[in-house]
Amino acid sequence: MKKTPKSTPAERAKAKITTYNVMEPCELMTFLMTKINGISRTTAKSFLSKRQVMVENKITTQFNFELRPGMKVKVSKDKGKKEFTSNLIKLVYEDAFILVVEKREGLLSIATDTQKERTAHSILNEYVQRSGKNHRIFIVHRLDKDTSGLMIFAKDEKTKFTLQDYWEEIIRDRRYVAAVSGEMEKDSGTITSWLKDNKVFVTYSSMSNNGGEKAITHYKTIKRANGYSLVELELETGRKNQIRVHMQDLNHPVLGDIKYGNGQNPIGRLALHAFKLCFYHPVTGDLLEFETPYPSAFKKLFIKQTQVKTEDSTTKEVK
Repeated sequence: MKKTPKSTPAERAKAKITTYNVMEPCELMTFLMTKINGISRTTAKSFLSKRQVMVENKITTQFNFELRPGMKVKVSKDKGKKEFTSNLIKLVYEDAFILVVEKREGLLSIATDTQKERTAHSILNEYVQRSGKNHRIFIVHRLDKDTSGLMIFAKDEKTKFTLQDYWEEIIRDRRYVAAVSGEMEKDSGTITSWLKDNKVFVTYSSMSNNGGEKAITHYKTIKRANGYSLVELELETGRKNQIRVHMQDLNHPVLGDIKYGNGQNPIGRLALHAFKLCFYHPVTGDLLEFETPYPSAFKKLFIKQTQVKTEDSTTKEVK
């Protein structure tokens, strides 16, 4: 008797997802109710709210999202997930192998020898263990405590090592947005240097090879106003403190940066946010794309301010 060959992890993962091709313009809710036999409006809403629907490999929860011919809609059959609630982390995407989350500023990615406080890792561990005591979360990469934005976590050790060992090949696009001191001289550019820690763990930069790690950051100036600049940064390499040190090199340090800044802290936090993350799924190979809005506190720095005089000759600020 012939044995049935075991399916691969990628085959098992893809078996939980149904792909539908969009043939004509329509709203997402209408499309789901038309394509999935017997589905109710309540169930369709549930798929959306539980982040089980992807349009062009992007999680989509908007019921009236406008679909265009040629798009692909994927619906995950992965059920049984426990509800996740946290005011420190937003769960953006989850499947059998990975989690993608948006971390708030002020939260450590993982505990250190000297800091044992609540972390993104511990919060997510508690979440997955509600579905099984043996379930665990594995750290893949980190964001500084005071940096907010998108992160990937693995649900098993093999997936963790796949992501870490093939990081350069798997990550397609990783971008940050920063509010920095002063108005940038250039609209765009690239900074390359070698980064190395000194004895007190302060990273310093050299434009020639100092035996440290080569770091490359591409930047684009989005807006200038009120003595600040809003800058989009794309990492070609992912070194410790890379963005913060490179912005210091340009004499436009990130606002709120106690370690590498110039003392300016108008919004009471480090003004650095990982807003975009595109990568190939470590198991299925699908290209996944995630993007979060720029933090509203960053945007408020760039509202044009003018001065007008009132009737009593006092000066009033108008935004």
